[in-house]
Amino acid sequence: MNLDVVYSDAHLAVLNKPSGLLSVPGRGDDKQDCLIARAQSVWPDALTVHRLDMATSGLVVVARGPEVQRMLSHAFAERKVHKMYEAVVDGSPPEDLSNATSPEGWQDIQLPLLIDWPNRPKSKVDWTHGKPSQTHWRRKAGPVIEGATRLELHPITGRTHQLRLHMMALGHAILGDTLYASPEVCARAPRLLLHARQLQFHHPLTQEWLSFEMAVPF
Repeated sequence: MNLDVVYSDAHLAVLNKPSGLLSVPGRGDDKQDCLIARAQSVWPDALTVHRLDMATSGLVVVARGPEVQRMLSHAFAERKVHKMYEAVVDGSPPEDLSNATSPEGWQDIQLPLLIDWPNRPKSKVDWTHGKPSQTHWRRKAGPVIEGATRLELHPITGRTHQLRLHMMALGHAILGDTLYASPEVCARAPRLLLHARQLQFHHPLTQEWLSFEMAVPF
């Protein structure tokens, strides 16, 4: 089993998940190969703290044991973990300077999201029952695809498919998104062009500030 280990110690490990690999097991014998199963083949006490969509690549932290899992899960819940993603979206999202959240040019999007149970695994915008979600985004320099824009995405909350839904709601779906993009936009990339590039948090035992960055593969 291939496992790309970015960092490990006696308490946790940071892994680079490839696109196309589940974070946790799915239903059926064909969906048992996943990131946490591969981690447990190396560290039997490895436990899931957070997940990336199957189609999303990038950095994931796993806990070694239930106590560290509890501490890391609490850090995520308290928004003490800094996450940065990179994506390539269809078209060119307009930048509204009046909506900028900082001098660095971050734009803000907030929408109430809810699991779309009849159409699982999708989520949807639901103004009546949805849970608050917030993402900061801005343009990013890098390799350019014609008719598309590279963005940095900083999720403040962590709802299911939040980044994919927020980009779709802006009218600029992520290229290769099989769930939320139009067939034409989906077909513009061989995979979902969404990558968890950066992960930063305090080590739950030592309180050392840990910062990891993984090169974007697109």
